[in-house]
Amino acid sequence: MPKMKTRRAAAKRFTTTGTGKLKRNKAYASHILETKSPKRKRNLRKSTITTDSDYKRLKDCLPYL
Repeated sequence: MPKMKTRRAAAKRFTTTGTGKLKRNKAYASHILETKSPKRKRNLRKSTITTDSDYKRLKDCLPYL
């Protein structure tokens, strides 16, 4: 049986935590920042954990994470 391939786009965007959950960065923080409040921009800097429904799909993309 050949080795499974990792989806490189997903591997660059997600990292695993010590407990095995997937960590990701938030979207909407790259441009058109003048209209967003400072509080909103500050919260977009923080990373977050992926939801359980996304985790099931990402397990196929990242077989070795």
